[in-house]
Amino acid sequence: MIFFIKHIDIEGPATLGEFFECRGYEIRTIELDAGEALPDRLNNIEAVISLGGQMNVYEEDKSPFLKEETLFIQRVVSEQIPFIGICLGSQLLARACGAKIGKSPQEEIGFSTVQLTKQGRQDPLFDGADESVSVFQWHEDMFAIPHDAKLLAASEKCPHQAFKVGSCAYGLQFHVEITGKSIQDWSDAYFKKDSTVFIEKTLEMLRDYQNKKKHFNNMADKIYTNYCISP
Repeated sequence: MIFFIKHIDIEGPATLGEFFECRGYEIRTIELDAGEALPDRLNNIEAVISLGGQMNVYEEDKSPFLKEETLFIQRVVSEQIPFIGICLGSQLLARACGAKIGKSPQEEIGFSTVQLTKQGRQDPLFDGADESVSVFQWHEDMFAIPHDAKLLAASEKCPHQAFKVGSCAYGLQFHVEITGKSIQDWSDAYFKKDSTVFIEKTLEMLRDYQNKKKHFNNMADKIYTNYCISP
């Protein structure tokens, strides 16, 4: 079973969920913002994927499930169950491993390019990927790299873009799972409706998505496939 953790309704598995469903994997999604509980047991869980969300990882007073999820991730990592944290999920992984979360040098919204480090180029998750990877961003915070973790990707605006803990736990500050609908839904929810930014930035991101869609999705499929076959 592939176990997805959702923090907000509009940030779901998207193409990542479609990938696993098409390959016959059983999928279960827990919606924490809707009050669903994390499982007590890890039996039959093949992998855990923690998705994004608009909350900050340290806002446990506003979103109490963040503390529970941090403890859950610690168990997952301890049991060496394959894990990917995307955006908020990556920050929760870093926190579960004892690292601090703070403001990124720059807020990032929209498409950008991250550079794989030497360790990233050698890591099986990015096997076959370009050294410069086109990704989608929507974040203001950045994780520190946990002790004994490997920095896999970086950029000038946000030097900590991806890391790996142990043999099978990954944190990706960026998104590779998004669709055009994701961009529209997030813009509708997170931008002020009466601002010119709402219109101009949304249109810009949707145009970028259409121009990059084929290459972007091919790259995402490589990462998903590598995740399935990585030791």
